[in-house]
Amino acid sequence: MPFLTKLLIVVGVLAVLSLISGIRFIPNNRLGIVEKRFGRRSLKSGFIALHGEAGYQPNVLRGGLHFLMPIQYRVHIAPLVTIAQGKIGYVFARDGEPLSAMQVLASNTSASDFQDVTNFLTHGGQRGPQRQILREGTYAINLAQFVVITEERVYYLALSRDDQMVIESMTSVIKERKGFTPVVIKDQDDLIGIVTVHDGPSLPSGEIIAPIVGSDYNDSATYHNNFQMPDRFITGAGMRGRQLQVLVEGTYYLNRLFATVEMIHKTIVEVGFVGVVVSYTGKVSEDLSGLDYRHGELVSKGSRGVWSDPLLPGKYAFNTYAGKVVMVPTTNIILKWIKSEVGSHNLDENLSEVSLITKDAFEPSLPLSVVIHIDYQKAPLVVQRFGDVKKLVEQTLDPMVSAYFKNIGQTRTLIELIHERNEIQRQSSQEMKDKFLHYNLELEEVLIGTPTTSGEDKNMEIILNQLRSRQIAVEQIETFQRQQVAAQKERELREAQARAEQQRNVTESEVSITVLSNQGKADYARAVQQAAQIRTLAEAEAEKIARTGIAQAIATEEQVAAYGGPQYQVTQQVMNRFAEAVQQSRVDVVPRVVVGGGSSEGGASGSSIMEGLLTLLLSDKLNLDVSAATQKQRNEETEKLKAEIMRSLTEKKAPEEDQAPEKQG
Repeated sequence: MPFLTKLLIVVGVLAVLSLISGIRFIPNNRLGIVEKRFGRRSLKSGFIALHGEAGYQPNVLRGGLHFLMPIQYRVHIAPLVTIAQGKIGYVFARDGEPLSAMQVLASNTSASDFQDVTNFLTHGGQRGPQRQILREGTYAINLAQFVVITEERVYYLALSRDDQMVIESMTSVIKERKGFTPVVIKDQDDLIGIVTVHDGPSLPSGEIIAPIVGSDYNDSATYHNNFQMPDRFITGAGMRGRQLQVLVEGTYYLNRLFATVEMIHKTIVEVGFVGVVVSYTGKVSEDLSGLDYRHGELVSKGSRGVWSDPLLPGKYAFNTYAGKVVMVPTTNIILKWIKSEVGSHNLDENLSEVSLITKDAFEPSLPLSVVIHIDYQKAPLVVQRFGDVKKLVEQTLDPMVSAYFKNIGQTRTLIELIHERNEIQRQSSQEMKDKFLHYNLELEEVLIGTPTTSGEDKNMEIILNQLRSRQIAVEQIETFQRQQVAAQKERELREAQARAEQQRNVTESEVSITVLSNQGKADYARAVQQAAQIRTLAEAEAEKIARTGIAQAIATEEQVAAYGGPQYQVTQQVMNRFAEAVQQSRVDVVPRVVVGGGSSEGGASGSSIMEGLLTLLLSDKLNLDVSAATQKQRNEETEKLKAEIMRSLTEKKAPEEDQAPEKQG
């Protein structure tokens, strides 16, 4: 084969291989950054070749097959830029217009598309860190022109060691400012965000805080979306520095290279207070305090100075770097001139007892309590005049009150000071009201305690002991008088009780008389009824007795005739009654001890004596005739009667003889 043919074959193979080497495959999750190694022209300025010059080309290769001239082009495979959900990506441009002397970050007013390098550079895109940030998503960005810094990684095409050091420094600043996450302000935290802008024109001389961009907060929030649109903020005449506008509850995607946020607590005005605003910024406005008030000026809301309208109880997103809020209590304030006690507002923590010198040269300390009130509408006047309420108390009220009571102490002795405390308290309350009104205060009451001295002062203790003894004597006199009155009252009480007791008896007697009268009437009616009943029964009984008597009379007449006449009948009845009486009374008719009379027949003798007694008794009682003519007949009747009596006595004596009576001779 001729040499020429071989040469052509070799050249053809090399050409095919060269053509094949110009084919580039880009995965779909990657991109290709094209670098032109040589060409007809070279770059005169800049970093990116916008017109085909040798250098890094503005357009990137996306996924697929691409043919480039071998050797002339080099393709750098780079990943797509991915920003995670809820995160922020920062962009650094390597090429573009230089930043002005007043700029810290590159403006993106016209050049805001980082995926179109040509458009970015031809529309005034600036090199350096960009004001615009990247939100969540995936971007095909030319990493030769832009460096994208995220929390997970830094996307860039390494060019030089110095370039890498700048990127690392910027990444460190962003991490320190927690710039990869948005600013989140929760409502339950009661916080607000104080924004400090690091780009834009500087503040004029004498200003300490940047004014609000727009006429009010709402316009500002709409205009630059709460500092989330830096270019809108700058074009709206926003200035760098701490901002008057604050961030409230919400989520804010802020470029931390443009603005940082400091969290502070909201201003809370509690119930019982008002907040007087002292503004350090704002325009100069008209004095609202009036011509008669010569202690300072009051201004309208938003102006520099003391605002004429205080903040009422509530929560406020007040920027404490632009002013301060002085809390003024509107409830009653108790100021205690007592070293060991402090009121609830802690305004009297530096107050102590007032040292007096009395008329009699004693030096007691007088404890005081003063109750004052501040009208909420006059609170700005108080703050404008004294700065705050504590300065008012310590620099004005303390010397004024102390001087007043020192003057009072010099006009009275110690004893008068003690005895006339109530009068001094009343007088001081009246006289000091005008003085307090002069300072826009309302005096409610002055309370005076007991004067005290140090432990070394024995004279005052002696005076006090004498006063105590005198008072004890007075109290004892009063006690004795009251006891005397009490005794008199007790006596009167006893008398009244006795009268009441007797009255009760009288009442009971009257009631008893009434009851007895009623009972008598009842008994009388009952007796009348019973008498009528008895009368009826008596008449019936009388009739019965009459009939019975007639029958008995007939029987008696027959008995008398049978027993020998009426005298005998009477004697028999008498003897029967006598026997019954002896039996019932258990009288020993025959003595248990028989005394002998010399006869051997003691029993017969005793019986003859008894018989004789009975005979005499019967003869005497019955008035019987014992003459000899009737002797025989009467003896027979007497013998029968004695026999019955003796039988009756014997029956009574029988059970008693079981006791074996002792006989004496």
